[in-house]
Amino acid sequence: MSDSLYITSTTIRAGKAVVALGTLETLARKVGRVGVFRPVLDGDGDHDALIDLLTDRYQLRPDHAYGMGYAEAAHLMAAGDTSRLVAASVDAFLRMKGHYDFVLVIGTDFTGPSPSTELALNAELAANMGAPVLSVVNGHELDAAAIESSMDASSGVLTGHGCTVVATIVNRVAPDRVESVRSRIAARRRGAPVYVLRDLPVLSALTVEEVAVGLGGEVLVSGGDALQREVEAYVAGSGHLQTMLPILTDGALVVASGDRADLAVGSAACALSRDMPTPSGVLLTNGYRPDPMTRSLLEASGMPVVAVETDTYTTLHLLEGLRGEIRATSRRKIAAALGEFTSVVDVEEFTSLIRLSHPDVVTPLMFTIGLLERARAVRTRIVMPEGTDERILRAAEELVNAGVVDITLLGDPADILAKSVSVGVDLAGIELVDPATSPLREEFAREYASLRAHKGLTFEQAFDTVVDATYFGTMLVQTGRVGGMVSGAAHTTAQTIRPALEIIRTRPDALLVSSAFLMCLPDRVVVFADCAVNPDPTAEELADIAISSANTAGAFGIEPRIAMVSYSTGTSGTGSDVDKVRAATQLVAERRPDLPLAGPIQYDAAVDEGVGAAKLPGNPVAGHATVLVFPDLNTGNTTYKAVQRSADAIAIGPVLQGLRRPINDLSRGCTVPDIVNTVAITAIQAQYVNPSESGAGS
Repeated sequence: MSDSLYITSTTIRAGKAVVALGTLETLARKVGRVGVFRPVLDGDGDHDALIDLLTDRYQLRPDHAYGMGYAEAAHLMAAGDTSRLVAASVDAFLRMKGHYDFVLVIGTDFTGPSPSTELALNAELAANMGAPVLSVVNGHELDAAAIESSMDASSGVLTGHGCTVVATIVNRVAPDRVESVRSRIAARRRGAPVYVLRDLPVLSALTVEEVAVGLGGEVLVSGGDALQREVEAYVAGSGHLQTMLPILTDGALVVASGDRADLAVGSAACALSRDMPTPSGVLLTNGYRPDPMTRSLLEASGMPVVAVETDTYTTLHLLEGLRGEIRATSRRKIAAALGEFTSVVDVEEFTSLIRLSHPDVVTPLMFTIGLLERARAVRTRIVMPEGTDERILRAAEELVNAGVVDITLLGDPADILAKSVSVGVDLAGIELVDPATSPLREEFAREYASLRAHKGLTFEQAFDTVVDATYFGTMLVQTGRVGGMVSGAAHTTAQTIRPALEIIRTRPDALLVSSAFLMCLPDRVVVFADCAVNPDPTAEELADIAISSANTAGAFGIEPRIAMVSYSTGTSGTGSDVDKVRAATQLVAERRPDLPLAGPIQYDAAVDEGVGAAKLPGNPVAGHATVLVFPDLNTGNTTYKAVQRSADAIAIGPVLQGLRRPINDLSRGCTVPDIVNTVAITAIQAQYVNPSESGAGS
């Protein structure tokens, strides 16, 4: 089995960051301990943007991540002493390698005498490290013939140094040339696979934050995530406000002298108007800072404002020399990069090329990345009723860019678009539907009225009800137009669940709707239930929750071993509470004799092998439980939060279970990653819907 891979490119700016992200995304799903290594640290000698990106996103240890700094490497190269450079880098790599299951080596961005010299250095490094090579060929502004020539030259250098090339990625190819490049490669090449990735302008675009860092500016107003907006153009504020406004465009960075408060405030006001373009930010020059009153006006807009010491002319000149990078904070760029990589690269083929072994543990990162990969494999459509919530917009953009799901947002399209522009979100590829004007409203009203006829609901009342975004979204799920719904960022749990209970209803084999949390512990994932919905379930309901939770575990690749948690183990305790758990355990055993089961059992006996063996010897679940069912909501909710905080676990959920089709609830304090994970879970649940059970039911 391979335990390392070396990524190298033919030229600078070939897009190694995209390839490194995609490769690590694959590795993180398959390997427990992954490390990244750079033979020569790029940048100032203390920080490397790519290493920082990878260690932050994939929660990697940053220690021992490079062989030597740029200055030392430059000195050795200038002296023609590459042997010392290679020896030092290989030595550092081997010392690091023992701490990890797999090490991804990212070749140098060191500018040698020529590209061939650079590639030869990386080939020598890879050969001495014993690492197979993933070659990245820069296809920017090249046609198919030139790209093939570059591939041939790269392959010659690498194989000439004894390297094993497992695959080649041709990156940054103009979208209109991708098919011709693929056709030419397919017709003329054999052996290791070649993948062709498009050139995505968003990946090289500067963000406002990168402008601030690149110019050494001071961020006066951050606007939260607004610093990550891409700068699409520059507008020099050299005239009056009425002169500048007609040439202002969405995404433009306004560059003006710091004493031009009128231009700064006018630009900020545009961000608050639905009828005006929304700039990406304001860059104030000449070392001036706005007075407190002007600054308060700028802060109200939420648009980022940066101040620099240089004059306007010099600032514009310096801007031309900056280049965009993919940074740890660039969620949009990361999503776009991963979306392109995973849409082109066959993950299973790629995994087999580097011959990864099966991991013994499942880390939180492996699990969450696996969720996205499983959702991406059967790309379904998810509806999100809260279309004007900024977190929903950002999550929707990320999910679509990463190719995980298709998204339908509900609400007034004008309001959604205005909000997306104001927060710098691109809604390309996202469907917007207004329940009030949708041609489906009448159909949904008739079906809803039919479902609730026993309650005396009229068509007119139903027509008024289905205009509510949550009801409309639930009807989209009920009729199979979308795979599932995620709501709750701005709605209560009751507002999310009530339409589902009225319209979708429970599965024939489920007594009730319950919830489960997927608890990602450092080395495994377990299921906790019910922690969010049912306050005090009966024994029959508790048994139903246990079986539903076992089904949920199985759907997400977790072998279900059920522990019915109580304050006593086995027959050691008595009382109404433990008797309820004992009765529920018996019911589970009768209904699902195939499921490994223990109960009543204390929490420590359920999860600790030693305690389990002492308290319940011979039971296969004791000490090895993967599904923990709590006797009531008070216990379940308290326990999941205690474990989440004290064990530094990631709690994904709540996942609603028992419904015929998937509807999931968000916390109103949810973050963008929370939403992304919940949507992925919903998409996976949609794969398990039985079409024969999707009707109204009884």
